[in-house]
Amino acid sequence: MNSIHRRSLLLAGLGVAGVGALAACSSGSSNTPALLSPSGSAVARTENKRRSTGTERKVTLTAAPATLDLGGVSAATWAYDGQAPGKEIRISAGDTLVAALSNQLPGKNPTSVHWHGLALRSDMDGVPMVTQRDVRAGSTFTYRFVAADPGTYWFHPHSGVQLDRGLYAPLIVEDPREPLSYDDEWVVVLDDWLDGVTGTPDEVLAELRQGMGDMGGHGTSSSGSSSGHDMSGHDMGDMDMDGMSASPSASSGDGEGMSMRFMLMDATSDLLGGDAGDVKYPYHLINGKVPADPDVYTGKPGRRVRLRFINAGGDTAYRVALGGHRMTVTHTDGYPVEHRQTDALLIGMGERYDVLVTLGDGVFPLVALAEGKKATGLALVRTGTGRAPSATVRPKELDGTILTASALRAADAVRLPAKKADTVHRVELTGGMEKYDWAINGRKFDMRNPDAHPFLVEEGQRVRMDFVNTTEMWHPMHLHGHTFQLGSDGARKDTTIVLPKKTVSVVFDADNPGQWMLHCHNVYHGEVGMMALVAYRA
Repeated sequence: MNSIHRRSLLLAGLGVAGVGALAACSSGSSNTPALLSPSGSAVARTENKRRSTGTERKVTLTAAPATLDLGGVSAATWAYDGQAPGKEIRISAGDTLVAALSNQLPGKNPTSVHWHGLALRSDMDGVPMVTQRDVRAGSTFTYRFVAADPGTYWFHPHSGVQLDRGLYAPLIVEDPREPLSYDDEWVVVLDDWLDGVTGTPDEVLAELRQGMGDMGGHGTSSSGSSSGHDMSGHDMGDMDMDGMSASPSASSGDGEGMSMRFMLMDATSDLLGGDAGDVKYPYHLINGKVPADPDVYTGKPGRRVRLRFINAGGDTAYRVALGGHRMTVTHTDGYPVEHRQTDALLIGMGERYDVLVTLGDGVFPLVALAEGKKATGLALVRTGTGRAPSATVRPKELDGTILTASALRAADAVRLPAKKADTVHRVELTGGMEKYDWAINGRKFDMRNPDAHPFLVEEGQRVRMDFVNTTEMWHPMHLHGHTFQLGSDGARKDTTIVLPKKTVSVVFDADNPGQWMLHCHNVYHGEVGMMALVAYRA
């Protein structure tokens, strides 16, 4: 029985909470070796080995329509419990999280929750058709797992492009033996926003799927399907893109020119190797607020504060700086690094960074520059008197030393021991804007047949993955259920930026059996096919 029929027949008979029955879906097609089940004995054995405090933290998440005030801007969206970012979940390492997701979304829309960055049991990872069944509208599904590793994490759906709505929130796993010394902390969530303002993510996706092969006489990319927004060097910046289609629909489909309501044509960044993004966002938010009505952190001069940055955006990398301050980077993606000082950070979608700052006296702008997009998000740090800066302020630190993950080195306690790789996988990032055919190794991922072409690993192996970007655009690549190391001694991460025409090699130990997604965390690239399955052999 092939994979499509096998999974379809199995899932047709599952109840909403019947994830355990996915054990039967791992036999693979006739050309695929048997795979470990996401809910089999190996997964349970590994979960039982995780250091547990025995404490349970129970929460309820209700995914439902909500009208949000973004700071004088009203947005009709979907959110957890009526707010975005959703309410922070904070637990201690080793606690068991018991999270009941109630799906109250309209139109019979299914949903899910992925716990981004956590090494957790495979059947709680929140990927429909891979680790669980969709959580149907009107239904509830309860996630239950030990959160063993301290750090800055977050959660969001893994269903369609729902991430680009308001369905996301921080998850902070505290270290009971915290080695850092600081007085306070501030969780800072960055996001690019259009939902309920200029359109919906589904309309964006429909437009992008048209590709750039037919621009209604406005030209096409000259470098084939592996190109980005080439368009003769992005010289379309002077064109009235909003006027290219009078139709309110996101897709024309009539062969007489494509809609350009959402596609961004002039986003370029040297830091990102050229093309910076696909999508026009009217707002860039920090903690759910637009620059005209910014979120404010109030503190005292001289106090040491830990900032936990999370990029929850769909299509935007942010260059982040705190005016009048330098930042000391202590962690990335939840794992400690050798401390490095910097003026600014570059944070791709899905990445997280922890920094320490010693606050000055006054009012200071925290600015998230939408890299290559000529727009910013803003929050304020107030420790004394003074006038708030303008919404368009650009502190000099944004143009100072800009740190990226490639400059960081893992802390001794989390650095992987030197070891020859037991298996090596070439992960070629392919596709482009002309056909909007983003893929891995030339194959677009098919969620109806998820185990058709897996990257196979075996428990106990040291695995090396070579991300080879053949495209003209950067991609933030995210691996579920594991934290890899950049090179031989670089930072430990679960999401890494891969620049155009560059290769990034990462290594990890196959110590968390199950089935795991590997994908670009540009939500639109991932949704059209830049995903693959990393699966453990049975």
